Amino acid sequence: MKKLFLAAVMFLAASTAIHAQLLKIGVKAGVNFASQPGDASLNGVAFDKEGITSFHAGLVAEVKLLEKFAIQPELLYSTQGATYKFADAQEDFKNELAYLSIPVMAKIYMTKSLSLEVGPQASFLLSQKNDVRFDDANTFDFALNAGLGLKLTESIFLQGRYSLGLTDASSNADIRNSVVQLSAGFMF
Repeated sequence: MKKLFLAAVMFLAASTAIHAQLLKIGVKAGVNFASQPGDASLNGVAFDKEGITSFHAGLVAEVKLLEKFAIQPELLYSTQGATYKFADAQEDFKNELAYLSIPVMAKIYMTKSLSLEVGPQASFLLSQKNDVRFDDANTFDFALNAGLGLKLTESIFLQGRYSLGLTDASSNADIRNSVVQLSAGFMF
């Protein structure tokens, strides 16, 4: 009986260690350098656009499938948008969109600490703060992401990513979201 109990304890310990190596869960946060490239005019009035600096934060998981390959799904709160400058206006107008973003990144480890990351991202509009009056912002945004990840330790990591929007941010204008993200995170 003692041998059976000892074998069960060793099996549970081994499976927990294997599970810990295959799945890691963590948090990440960082800065967004967002813009909305494309051709835009509002009621026939042309304007200039500049990017905004905002943030993102959320949960991240890494599922290690092979020694040098993993899948990294994320659940992020991310703000994006642009500042608009109308020629006849005295002030700038900011269009800030808050999304629940769900990127699913394929991670290819080039070394033990450096990874190439690529994958799609689906985002759902949560709120909109705008002075531009783009009243019909699209509630869904689809993007492709590419970037690099660097593990500083087994728990602490840095990431840099570019997100190219493939869908229009508004049905009023031909603009898309474009975001450069710099992140820091911690895996438990």
